[in-house]
Amino acid sequence: MAVLSTVVGLAGGFGVIGFRSLVDWIQALSYGAGGDLLTLAQAAPWYAKVCIPGAGGLAVGLLLRFATGDSRGQGVPEVMEAVAIRRGIMGMRSVLVKSVASAMTIGSGGSAGIQGPTVHIGAGLGSVIGQVLRVSGDRIRTLACCGAAAGIAATFNAPIAGAMFALEVILGEFGIATFSPIVISSVTATAVSRHFLGNTPVFTLPSYQLLGAIELPLYVILGFLCAGVAVLFTTTLYRMEAIFSGLKCPAHFKAMLGGLGVGGIALLFPHVLGVGFPTIDHSLISGYSWSFMLFLLAAKVLATSLTIGSGRVGGVFFPSLFLGAMTGSVFGTIVHALMPGMTASAGAYGMVAMGAVVSGTTHGPMSAILILFEMTGNYRIILPLMIACIISTVVARQWLEESIYTLNLSRKGVNLKAGREINLLASIPVTEAMNSAVESVPENLSLGRFAEKISTSKYNSFPVVNEEGFLTGVISYLDYHDAMLDENLANLVVVKELATQNVVTISIDENLYTALQKIASKDFSILPVVDPEDPGKILGVLNRRDIMSAYNKAVIMKAVLKEQ
Repeated sequence: MAVLSTVVGLAGGFGVIGFRSLVDWIQALSYGAGGDLLTLAQAAPWYAKVCIPGAGGLAVGLLLRFATGDSRGQGVPEVMEAVAIRRGIMGMRSVLVKSVASAMTIGSGGSAGIQGPTVHIGAGLGSVIGQVLRVSGDRIRTLACCGAAAGIAATFNAPIAGAMFALEVILGEFGIATFSPIVISSVTATAVSRHFLGNTPVFTLPSYQLLGAIELPLYVILGFLCAGVAVLFTTTLYRMEAIFSGLKCPAHFKAMLGGLGVGGIALLFPHVLGVGFPTIDHSLISGYSWSFMLFLLAAKVLATSLTIGSGRVGGVFFPSLFLGAMTGSVFGTIVHALMPGMTASAGAYGMVAMGAVVSGTTHGPMSAILILFEMTGNYRIILPLMIACIISTVVARQWLEESIYTLNLSRKGVNLKAGREINLLASIPVTEAMNSAVESVPENLSLGRFAEKISTSKYNSFPVVNEEGFLTGVISYLDYHDAMLDENLANLVVVKELATQNVVTISIDENLYTALQKIASKDFSILPVVDPEDPGKILGVLNRRDIMSAYNKAVIMKAVLKEQ
């Protein structure tokens, strides 16, 4: 594992270098060479500011139209899902497609970050290396986490933060068996990054000094503000995604509309285009007025939500840093104006808020603290950074239980906090456990004829269908057992009169964890499986025995793969 984690670290480091080079090439192709994106965008004509992000969105949408399903998204949630329920198994095709799609998104001016794609690239390379060498399932999972750590470490020039991010956010647990190889990969990737990109921080950060204990309560207030910004960003992003999901048009047109929206914002605020390195640097040295930074904060939330919500690919970590820099710099400008001799510069508060907004969105305070500490190299920042990050995380969790990464997973039925057993159930589709040979009964069947059917069937509960064969109810033992005792009702009562009309069903595209929740909620004996496009069309039935049988098979298979 020491050797393999070194190989994964090398692959992750070179993967980050290649990805950043691809982003720069697409940016030069889109806006021209010879400067940063902000400078080039400001010099571009108005129609270029609008059309280039729109064209980039259309290109990304067309690429993803023919790609695998897991090529979409931010990058980090897909890695978390693979690690949690698929033993870290990821496909090389999705890694390549996501890399190109992310580079096209960012290079054409989409408001997104490079951290999500680099984590996906590193984790994908680690997973593929493990699969090629046929190591065990748990080792593939560890190598995927090694790759994720390598991606973060090479991106931020921060080996400790890379390892902590993989353990805290991706893996969600600490152990010597995983800690050691993750650290090796993180350090290796950082060495590669420093050799080719230089040993310089990502941002131009001002010097920091805590002037007195009176500043500490100010950082407590800043932590609350950053939690509010983090929750606002997360909810806006997913609401925008829901809006675009409801549009009745092809996915590539949705991506183009999102790009045109970002281009429209760039007419007034070109600072929102791309990652935003120059804007963050300028805000930290107090280069903007507080009112202008407030507008930039709102514009960045909207631009990133349009970019990711419309179906384009990119990370949300760097946009969180951008929002933190604006929030802290606005707060710092105000408090420094009120107490000039007792508070640090506005940029100092901007640095702390960068970590606090990240911890509020990701619910990973240790990673945020270490990234900012490694970028500054200044121990004096630790105390206010810890205060603001911890408060931001705690308050953000109270306001919104899920992080910006796990909210999408929870909507898909993947609960990373619930444990491996539940996630194992969530990983099994209904189709693997349902019984397709449905024993249904017509709703006009008499009670006497129904009694004859029961005597020859191994089931005691049945779906009820109409003349067209569509589901109209379910009749269980509790529905008919009293009526069976009265012989006078044999020819007077039909099944429809006894059946439960308000039927709870499960869609064929859902998972067994959702099915078990539905069965347990009312202690149902069976659960009809229906077509999501036509809820009346019954495709199969599911009961507790089917679910437990499928779960036991999955447990045995997982144990076998772990031993290989």
